[in-house]
This record gives sequence, C-alpha cells and structure tokens, in this order.
Amino acid sequence: MARVSWRNRARYWFDNTMSKGTPALIGWLALASAVLILVVASLVTVLAPGDADENGNWPGVFWRSLLRTLDPGTMGGDTGTAPFLALMLMATVGGIFIVSALIGVLTTGLEAKITELRKGRSMIVERDHTVVLGWSDQVFTVVAQLAEANQSRRRSCVAILADHDKVDMEDAIKTRMPDVGSTRVVCRRGNPLKVADLELISLGTARSIVVVAPPVEDPDTHVIKVLLSLGARTWGQRRPHVVAPVSKTANLPAARLAGGPTAHVVDADDIAIRLIVQSHRQSGLSSVFTELLDFAGNEFYLVSEPAVVGMTYGEALLTYELGIPGGLRHADGRVSVNPPQDTVVEPGDQLIVLAEDDLLIRLARERPPIVQEAITAATPRPPAPGRTLMMGWNNRAPKIISLLDSFVQRGSVLDVAALCDDPRPAFEELRNLTNLTIGFTACDPTDRTRLEALDVGSYQNVIALSDDSFDPQHADARTLVTLLHLRDLEERLGDPYSIVSEINDDANREVAQVTKVDDFVVSAKLISLLLTQLSESRYLYDVFVDLLDPSGSELYLKPAGDYLRPGTPANFATVIESARRRGETALGYRRGASFREPPSYGMVLNPDKGAALTLSAEDQVIVLAED
Repeated sequence: MARVSWRNRARYWFDNTMSKGTPALIGWLALASAVLILVVASLVTVLAPGDADENGNWPGVFWRSLLRTLDPGTMGGDTGTAPFLALMLMATVGGIFIVSALIGVLTTGLEAKITELRKGRSMIVERDHTVVLGWSDQVFTVVAQLAEANQSRRRSCVAILADHDKVDMEDAIKTRMPDVGSTRVVCRRGNPLKVADLELISLGTARSIVVVAPPVEDPDTHVIKVLLSLGARTWGQRRPHVVAPVSKTANLPAARLAGGPTAHVVDADDIAIRLIVQSHRQSGLSSVFTELLDFAGNEFYLVSEPAVVGMTYGEALLTYELGIPGGLRHADGRVSVNPPQDTVVEPGDQLIVLAEDDLLIRLARERPPIVQEAITAATPRPPAPGRTLMMGWNNRAPKIISLLDSFVQRGSVLDVAALCDDPRPAFEELRNLTNLTIGFTACDPTDRTRLEALDVGSYQNVIALSDDSFDPQHADARTLVTLLHLRDLEERLGDPYSIVSEINDDANREVAQVTKVDDFVVSAKLISLLLTQLSESRYLYDVFVDLLDPSGSELYLKPAGDYLRPGTPANFATVIESARRRGETALGYRRGASFREPPSYGMVLNPDKGAALTLSAEDQVIVLAED
C-alpha cells in the first residue's frame, strides 16, 4: 500500500472542513483575515519602526490593518514611508478579496437556507395542535372547520404533513381560505408513511391527528399504511387520538386493526349509504347533518353538569337557556341518544348538548312557559308501500338497496334506470330482499326521451346516484343534467315526487340549486366535517354512530302539526314539551317556505326557547325519535 503523504492528509482534512458548508467557509475566511492582519502588523513594526511609533506601535498598527482589511476606503488618508504604505496596501488588497469572498459565501448560505426552509423539512415546535396527514380537497374543509372551532382560543395551530411542495400547499390554503382567524397553519413536506418524516410535526405533543385520504385509485391502502406508520412510532405517556376514513366497508377491520385502540376509523361508504337512504325517506336530512357537523352552526358538546344530577332526562330538556340536551354519555362510556324520558342522570354522566358554542352553554334562571293549548296530538299515518326510481348506478347501489329494503313496507317497488346492459351481475348481491321488488331498465339518465318513457310521475321518490365510471366532475355534470330533466318533468306533472341526489363536489351544490332538488348528499364534505368533529372531541364518535344506526333513535323531520296546532302562537319550549310527551327530543324546526333557499334551507336548530313561535302545516319539526 502506498504511503500517504502529509500533503494528501492535509488536503483531505481541508476538504472535510469545507464540506461542512457555510459556517466552515466563514471560519476559514476569518482565519485568513486574522493571519493577514497579524502578518502586516508584525512587518510594519519590523520594517517601518518610525511609522509604527506614530501609529501606536504594534497594537495601533494591528487596529489600522484591521480597518483597512474591512474597509478599503480607510487607506485614502495614509501617510508615511514607502514600506508602511506598501504594507497597508497589501492589507487593503487582501481585505478586498476576503470581504468579497465573505459576501459571496453569506449570499450563497442565505439562499441555501431559504431554499431549505421552502422545502419544509424543519421540525416544528408546537403543543396541543392538530395534525393533518395527507393532502386532498378534504384538507380545505378540515382546516376551515378547525379554524372555526378554535375561534375562542388565543393560540391554535394546524400542522399539515404531505408529500407536496410546502409553498404550493401554503398558497393553496391562502387562496381557498384567506381568513383563518387566530389559527396558524404550518405546512411541512414529508411522507406520512415514513416514521422519520412524522417527527417533523411534533406528534408527541399534538392534541389529535386527522388522516386524509389522498385522491388516488386505492385511497384505503394509503390510509391503512399511514395508520401502521403511526403505530410503529414510539410514543411517550401521551398519545393523541387519531381519526381516519376508509372508502370501502371491506377495509374497515384492517384499518381499525392498524389504527389500534386510540384510532377512530370512519366508514365513509356506510355513512354515505345511510344518509342517501334516510334522506330518501325524509328529504332535508342531509342538510340537518351538515348543520350538526359544521362548526359554523350548532353542534353537539359533552357537558358535565352537577345541577342536573338526580333529574330525569325529560326534566333536563329545559334546563339550559342556550342549548338543548339530546342524550347522555354515561359514566361507563355508553352513549344513549334520546334515552327514555324517565332516565335518571347519575353522578359522572355527561349531557350531550346541542349548542352554538360550548362557551354559550349555561343554565336557565327560570324555565320558559309552556303554552298548553297549542299542544296537539299526532295524526296516525298508516305505512303504505311506495315506489322509488333510482337513476344511475355505482358501487354503493347494492348496499343502498339492501338498507332501503329494511325501511320500506312489504310490497314496495324499486326500479333502476342506469347505463348497464346486463343487470344480473349488478343484482347478484340482492337475493335476500323481503320488502322490495326490483326492476331494471337500461337507460342513459341524461337522455330526455328515455326519461319520459320511464313514467317518472308514477313514483313517489327519485334517487339520483353519481356514476363512478366517470370522472367526479363529469359525473356531477351528468347528474345535474339528469336533475334538470327530472325537475322539468315534475313541474309539468304537478310536483308528484321528491328528488334526492348524490353529489361528489360540494362546489357543485350551488350550481345545482337551480334544479330545486329536495336534498343533496355530498358524502365527501360530510366525511370531512365528521373527521373534524371527532378530532376535537373523540367521544362524539359514539353519538354519530348511534344517530346513523337504524336500531336506535334517529333524526327525523316530522310535520309541525303533530306537535303544535298550525297557526297557534307558542314558543319552542312548547315544542320540546310536546315532543317529550311522545318520547322524543325536539332540536329545531324547518320552515316550508324556505325549503330550497340556501344556505340554511329553512333549518333552524337550537332556537330561543322563550321567543314567540308560530308554525304552519307546511313546516316541520326536527326531532330525535325511534321511528
């Protein structure tokens, strides 16, 4: 082996120090400056002792050499012997090269640092913040809702980690949401599937983690991998709760196993199916759920209230001045939405209160009066078989039909009109229906001639599904064309049926208002709202599961005439009392005259209990009931 020379060793050592970046370069320039100044000061003392004496000897010459090295203009007033002036010139020329190099090094270093910061690879230092993992259009809804929820906080932070350019993410958020109040949005670029990248957003001190499904062909696989990455991370004593969606029910067990006990995995497919079916049965339910999930309106809060301990649930309904109890979370963790009215509130129980903000929930000084003469009994309505037309087909359609079969009366009819040449593969999962009889017609829902041939006027309800075989925006466009045809046919026939439509993009809801559809189900937005609610209060998961479970109490919009005499002056406390006598919980009402007017669509949740209220026969009362 050849012997390594000292020159090669020195060069290797020098290369290693230079590779350390800007600090090393500045260090070498500082060393070069010090050597130059020391050499010049020493030479002046030796070669021009007279000039050295006039300038304070070696310390004075050292100081003058330093000034000339840093500022070439200082040399302009020098006088003295030739050796002295030559040495000062050497210091000045050497300083020009050193300072120029220093400026270049600092400029390059600053540019490199700015570039590094723009990459979003620095670690954040936050506490009690919300982390969003992934990037899609859902991020804008989640961030907007978190900003709305955190308005009462002095400092709040949302940290986003996604494999996208940091600046692009920040620009997109500023464009879509120019005002997020006091909430700071911090973006970092990294892969949520890598444990090392997860450390950039300070997971250990976060309040909650929201996993966003990416806009890819198989988003559930990505979500499950992210949950596994979170599980692989080493946690301390504090572990934030995680919320994540899956788009296919079949992937739910794997996602819950990957997420562990601290994760709440939302079955987006199942929620969309239940909302479509229930909105088909009672138009407007999607708007009610949107209002309950949107932080801009009224939402559910869990409240520990010692003053109601020992009361029955029915007695507690008028306890609050601003807020309506809708159920109980028992001390053992069980959730009861609209429990029996005689259920006693035990120590450790929490009330599930509907309110505009948790800061506004306060006990009433006195209960509002009940107008007894305005209370009426419900008119019995015997159930009857119905006829439903389903326009379009997607992978949720078989489950929609199966769930619909459990709600309708025996002898009901469901006809499907969709772009499908052979219905047998599509109906393969529907062999055990007991109440529905299914028919099929191969039809393009956007073809007006084919629609007229379907005899749409013979149906009570129409469901317009989004076709998954098209791009989401194109599918929404086709749905809008179908809705326009259906509404035009309805007006010619005299308003014989209701229309419930599935929309992919909430932005298309505003465009679709001209179709005057009774209700829209925008599953993507509802899932985003639900994820945000659960990130703020993990125990609300059981509340919404109970609301969507057909075996328990559900949300209903019932005729106002079943609770108050139409046209009789009363107040909402009287509506609550009337519903209580029927074992129900009244949460609000809906004005029939504003049925199709955005943004509230006539919905009024958690109204003033003592304010004057007169309901008409066209109005509806929003209640929690078992049927």
